[in-house]
Amino acid sequence: MQKAFLNRITVNPSQCGGNPCVRGMRIRVTDVLELLANGLTPAQIVDELPDLEPDDLKACIKYALAKVQHPVLHAA
Repeated sequence: MQKAFLNRITVNPSQCGGNPCVRGMRIRVTDVLELLANGLTPAQIVDELPDLEPDDLKACIKYALAKVQHPVLHAA
């Protein structure tokens, strides 16, 4: 994940139950991913949530990808 995108995703235990959010706002990464999964285009999401920027959407996708690709080691 590029460093510029890392700065867009924040985690604060006192905000949104500690879930990852976009730039300290109360817009969770999962909110953005759910909108994308439901077929909204990035332009529609930015229209719906005007505090977001197109790079925020990319950051959410890259964050989710990094979480899914994270290797998990199991004890034998």
